[in-house]
Amino acid sequence: MSYRTITITEVEVIGTIWMPAVTCAMVYKLSAYDLENIGELTRENVQKWLDTHSGDFQSISDFHADIGDFDSPWEHEESECTFNDCMFPAEE
Repeated sequence: MSYRTITITEVEVIGTIWMPAVTCAMVYKLSAYDLENIGELTRENVQKWLDTHSGDFQSISDFHADIGDFDSPWEHEESECTFNDCMFPAEE
C-alpha cells in the first residue's frame, strides 16, 4: 500500500477589486516558487508577497494563510464570513 502526503499551500484573500470597486474573494494556490519568494513564513512576509502579487485587487482587506505547518488566521472575525459570502453566495 502506498501513501501520499498532501501539503496545502493556499492563501484565502478578501479585498477590493479594481472595476467595479467591490469586495471580492480569491484563493491563491502557492507554488514552490511563490514560497521561495515569500521567504520565512510570517504573517508580515505573506502580506508583503500579497501586496506585490495580487494585481486583481486594488487593496487587500484581510487574508487567511494555510501553508503547510504555518497557519495564519483571519485578522478580523467577520472576514471569514465575508470570504464565504463572496465565494459561496446564497441562491436567490
